[in-house]
Amino acid sequence: MAAVPGDASDETLMVRYQRGDREAFTVLVRRHHRGLYNFVLRQLRLPNVAEEVTQDVFLRVVQNASEYKQEARFVTWTYAIARNLCVDHLRKLAHRRHPSLEQPLGPADDARSLGDVVASKRVDGDVERATAALQMRATLIQAVETLPEDQREVYLLRELGNLSFKEIAEVTGVPENTAKSRMRYALDRLRTSLADYEEYARALR
Repeated sequence: MAAVPGDASDETLMVRYQRGDREAFTVLVRRHHRGLYNFVLRQLRLPNVAEEVTQDVFLRVVQNASEYKQEARFVTWTYAIARNLCVDHLRKLAHRRHPSLEQPLGPADDARSLGDVVASKRVDGDVERATAALQMRATLIQAVETLPEDQREVYLLRELGNLSFKEIAEVTGVPENTAKSRMRYALDRLRTSLADYEEYARALR
């Protein structure tokens, strides 16, 4: 089997895997493991469970590889699998208390939390703004955590999963305009919550 080109599309890699190229699947795992793990973690907020679910996502990819059609976007297909697995686990965890968004994203002592990751997308490391950044970060964490579930899901898929609205619509099973509306309502809520941080609020798209 020829070497897998580094710029091969996800869809090409998946077809190669269907034909028996295990290296193609390894490339897919390397390419998407982190993004899928982060998405799952932000839904479940439990690092150990998130890692298990992420492994389950790729297990489902293996189990259902023969059903994959090249015209389907690989990223949309895998995020749909991840979302469905998250829904199943959230049902099981419904009566448990979830950790705060301050929960570290990994096992390392210096692992960043969800608040760190989301806030760092908008706030630079200027020392002079450190205090304001910390205050804004705490406000943002609270704001994201209190978004209605459907709005929070779309926000995370868009901002952290980097999916298009068309892809979000496919993953969540709603019309594209509904996905856009949920994102708009989520951003409106976040802007209101971050009213004291006008520069950041204006940066929200």
